[in-house]
Order: sequence, then structure tokens, then C-alpha cells
Amino acid sequence: MEATDKVAVITGASSGIGRQSALVLLEAGYSVVLAGRRAELLDSAIEEAGAPAGKALAVPTDVSDIDSIKNLFAKTVETFGRLDLLFNNAGQFSPRDPLEDLTVEQWTTVVNVNLNGVFYCTQEAFKIMKSQTPMGGRIINNGSISAHAPRPNSAPYTATKHAVTGLTKASALDGRKYDIAVCQIDIGNAATERTAARGGNEQPNGQFIEEPKMTARQSGEAILYMDSLPLWANVQFMTIMATKMPFIGRG
Repeated sequence: MEATDKVAVITGASSGIGRQSALVLLEAGYSVVLAGRRAELLDSAIEEAGAPAGKALAVPTDVSDIDSIKNLFAKTVETFGRLDLLFNNAGQFSPRDPLEDLTVEQWTTVVNVNLNGVFYCTQEAFKIMKSQTPMGGRIINNGSISAHAPRPNSAPYTATKHAVTGLTKASALDGRKYDIAVCQIDIGNAATERTAARGGNEQPNGQFIEEPKMTARQSGEAILYMDSLPLWANVQFMTIMATKMPFIGRG
């Protein structure tokens, strides 16, 4: 299927990696549904893209709310008739509080966004992709290298990103019979509004340092590559990061 015929849904599309991914896909000719909590930022992303009329749709969405998710996918099918790509990108960082001081609410907030939201979206995408003609599609989950090398005081975030990897593997297996290719991108430091606001990265010795970053757009270009493959081929796991980021080795 040509890119100009494909329909994509991107969660967390109001800023950062999600926004840049939406811009990249729109430039490539996709029809894109931008989902996020801040309607004004979704609209500004569409305006920034300068997409042709009818190629982009903003749907304010809370991925932790199943009814909001159902509305997102119903509007996608109502508007574009099918779904070819889902990028499960919406995510919630952990508070920097010590593990023993985290509240139940802080824990469940991260779980509801980072894990439950990915499951809800994947489930709705499966229902559409297995029923459409031609059948199938691709689902890309935004994991994190934090699942492999956690930072201090990151238990909720790290745990949910481990869980996303398990969900990626399970749904990849379950999607085979429907020509649904499920995969994961693990993204290192990307320059976004959110990472800039964190004031550097905490190290195991307690210091905060500015680590090398890549651009958020480069993550979007990686998403485009992963989806450029035919459905019978899949980049099961991709890690993309700044070459000099202290992830491999001791830093």
C-alpha cells in the first residue's frame, strides 16, 4: 500500500516525539489522526504541517480513559474508513520521588497512561485491522531504553516500559493471523519540551548532567521507516539514540 493511501493514529501527538512523527507522516502523504489531551496543540501541529484539507484530524483524547479511546478509533474509521498504522506514543514520566515515598495515585497514574492506554489502543486497533479490506496493519509501541537501564527513582516508568515490551511480544504473536505487525521503538534522549524541563538527567551517583540528545524528528523518521516495510516484514525492536548517550557501557 502506498503511503498516500495509509491512515495513521498517533497518541501523544500534541508535542515532542508524537508531534514530530505526525509531521513526518503528513509530509510523506499519510492521513493522520492526532490524539492528545490538548486540543489547541493538536490543531497547531496540523497548521504547522500545512497538510492538504482532509488529510489530518485532531481528536482530543485521554488514553487512560477507555471511552475516550473508543471515541478516537470510531472517529478514525468514520473519517477515513480504515486504520493502517497505530503509534502508541503517549506516555507519562515518573515523579522523581524515592520509591518508598511514591503514593498509590502516582503509581496508578503512570500505569494507566503507559500500560493500560497502550493496551486499550491496541485492542481497538486489532478490531479494526482484522475486519478491514485489505486486512492488517502495523502497531508501533513507544518503549524506552529505561526498561533496559533504569534511572534512579523511576520505578513506575521503568516497570510500565518493561510491561510494554511484554505486550509488544504478545500482541505481535496474536496479530500474525490478521496480518497485524506489532513492533517497538526504544528511544533514548530526544530533545523535546519535556526533556528540557527536567534539567538534566539523574545519574546513579546522584548528580544531574546534560546528556547528548538527538532530535525528536529523527524518531519520527524512524517510525516512517518501520512502517515503510510490507506487512510480511517487521522491525520487531529498534533502539534509536544519540551516539554519545551514556547507555552502552558506564558512560
